[in-house]
Formats: sequence, structure tokens, C-alpha cells
Amino acid sequence: MQQIKDKVQNEGVLFIQQYYLNNGLKLFKEEGNKAVMKELDQLIQRECWEPIHVEDMTDLEKRRAQDAMMLLAEKHTGEIKGRCVYKGDGTREWLSQEHTSSPTAALEAIMITCVIDAYEGRDMMSLDIPNAFIQTQMPMDVKSRVMMKITGLLVDMMIRLEPRYRDYGVIENGKRVIYVRVLRAIYGMLEASMLWYKKLRGDMEKHGFIFNPYDGCIANKIVNGKQQTIRFHVDDLLSSHIDPKVNDDFCEWMNQKYGSIKPVKSKRGKIHEYLGMTLDFSKRGKVKVRMDDYVNRMLNEFPVKFKENEGCKTPASNNLLSIGKGGKVDDEKRETFHTFIAKGLFLSKRARLDIAPTISVLSTRVQKPNETDWKKLVKLMYYLNGTKGMHLTLSAKDLRTFKWYIDASFAVHPDFRSHTGGVLTMGEGGLQIISKKQKLNSRSST
Repeated sequence: MQQIKDKVQNEGVLFIQQYYLNNGLKLFKEEGNKAVMKELDQLIQRECWEPIHVEDMTDLEKRRAQDAMMLLAEKHTGEIKGRCVYKGDGTREWLSQEHTSSPTAALEAIMITCVIDAYEGRDMMSLDIPNAFIQTQMPMDVKSRVMMKITGLLVDMMIRLEPRYRDYGVIENGKRVIYVRVLRAIYGMLEASMLWYKKLRGDMEKHGFIFNPYDGCIANKIVNGKQQTIRFHVDDLLSSHIDPKVNDDFCEWMNQKYGSIKPVKSKRGKIHEYLGMTLDFSKRGKVKVRMDDYVNRMLNEFPVKFKENEGCKTPASNNLLSIGKGGKVDDEKRETFHTFIAKGLFLSKRARLDIAPTISVLSTRVQKPNETDWKKLVKLMYYLNGTKGMHLTLSAKDLRTFKWYIDASFAVHPDFRSHTGGVLTMGEGGLQIISKKQKLNSRSST
């Protein structure tokens, strides 16, 4: 998970090839072996688990113990990286959603707070907390102990690192097994993100921050008579205050709390990469939201290629709402259609609100797109190709006025349902948009 995140943020790619232990060792040989030993050693040094004798476990703990998986991957630098992962899929049976779903900052909350930052001319700082999950301790009460099974080649490697683990080995179904009690949240655990959220929130509240009652990932604190705002998405934080020294002090505090393993990475300045968006505060009073690299990747991955800067004036034609003619597309095109509508949906909510109505309509066609639907997608991509430099600019006239502009078109869809559209603004640009087909037939669009 962390490697995928690093790849997306640092290199702009959307995938990474990872290998299970046996295949990874065959491919990477001695370098793979060193990577595995390094990963196991750091987990032991950080006391992420402790071995336990099988007779000291309850029958329920033995049944619920999940396997440890070791994944190997080659980083863009050529270094082989090992990642020990808890195989958490099997825990869905007894873990409820409230224990596994961690809140994340709402997109509209991020947009609104960024407009406030631009309006007040605040100093901006983005932070990335390393090894966040591993810094989170598991509940220590006996009733909620979490067990993990180390099997196969990992047993031999563990014993080479820590000979005392030999005393904890048992034979199950002809295989050597070592049971460990998990002491810190490990990647792959379904409850890891929620445990981390509770830890981060608790630490920030002790530091004087007050969390927004409507969004559990937005926190504020009054420092020197001015407001400091923190937004966070798991371990990615965005901090703002009118005084740069307040951000300096916050970064120092974060390093004291979470920088013992690796330093907390911080970035200052007017331009920040945050949650797939480029937030540009260079122009006084305004924030520009760009996703140029994302658009370029979409165009590079799309099977239909266009000439440089060639495009059209609008993302859709007059026939957008019609079913169109032509048979259903083949499975390959249908999968591509679904993929790029999903990518477009992500883009249309952030930096390219202009494609939202087109994406909204085509989203209703992803299950059984026909040839006309495919042509509509090609036109949308053609439009993006010619407007790659377009972006969203947000600003506020004041911080007390929010305006919604809402309208609806009556019975414009082939099934005689209406379509609703709306834009929320504080002055310039849409903070939040709505473009959706109504769910019910009615005699009036209202």
C-alpha cells in the first residue's frame, strides 16, 4: 500500500509490480533475500510483534490468527523493497465497519478551507508522516489480542534474525509455524487506519486543536490570535497559518511525536501536491487547482490517440442525452469505457468541473455502452486533449457568503427523468458541484 502511494505521488504511475515471497526470491535472488531480512529486522526492532507459545493462546485466537505475507518489489531507484503485510481479508467476518472505516477529509471541506487560506494569505505547509501505522499501538487488553501466523520460508528467516524464536515454533499440517501477538498496526490490517486516526486525533486534541463537528479530519487552533487549520487524509497533512513560524513549530512538534523512525517530511511554499491535486497559491487571494499530469496520463493511456493540442470546443454534442444507435461494444471496449469514466469522475470533482455533466450522463451507461456511447467518450477525450492546460481557480469575495446556483431540466433523459445541476461558490469558481440524473419520474423538474 505504501509503495503504491509513493509511486503515485512521486512518479505519477498508477501501478507497481509486487511479488509474493517465493516468486520474488527467484526473481531478485540475493537482493530479494536482503530486502526480506531488512524488513523483518526493522519490524522486530520496532517491537511490532512478540512471539507467543501456542498453549498460551485461546482456541478463538488460533482460529482468527491470519497469515503474514511478504511482498517484494523493485523501486524506481532499482532498490529491492520488502513489505511484510498482515493478510487482513479474513478478518472481515468479525470486524464491523465502524472498526475498519477511517474518516477522511471531505473534498468540499478541503476546497473551502483552501479558499480561506488564499483569502487570508496564509503560509502553507504540507506534511507526510512516515510509517504511520507502525507507530500506532494495538489495544493491550487481553480480550482484543490480535495474532498472526509466520509460516514457510519466513520462519527460517525469523530464526536466523532472532534465534529465540526457535522455541516458539510448532508443526501444523506438516508446516512450521510461529505465532506472534501483533503489538502495532501493520499494513494489511483492516483496523489499522482507524487505530491511526484515533491516535493522531487524540494527540492533536491534547495539543489544543478543536475538531470540526461536521468533518472529523479538519481541525483548528487559535495561535497568537489567528486560526491555524489542519486537514489530513490518513498520514498526509496540510497546515496553514498567517505566521510561518506557527507552521515551523507545528512541524517540530510532529517530528517529536512521529519522527523517531524517519523524519516527518514537510514542504513549504506556494505550490503543494495534495491528494492528487496541485494546489497553487501563487496569486494573492486565489488558489488554483491543477491536475495536468493526471489529464496527460489519461490521454497517454487512452487507446485512441490525438495530435498535440488538437481538440474541440465542448466536451459533448447535442446528442449527449440520447441513447444513440449501434450495437453494444465488445468486452475490451466496455472495460476501457468503464475505466475512463471512473478516471473522469475523479477529475470532474476536482480540477475540471467543465466535464461533470458529460461524465454524469456517461456514468449511467457503463454497464452496457453502445457504439454511440463510445463515440461520446472519444469526443470527451478529444476535448481534454485540446484543453490540457485548463484548471479550476477559486477565490472568495468575503468569508461570510456562500451561494448555490441550482437548476433542473425536465424529462430530458430517454426514460423521461429530469436532470439536476448545481454549483456552490464563495465568489469565483465552484467549490462543489452537482450534476445528476433524478431518481424518480415526476410531473415537474422541481
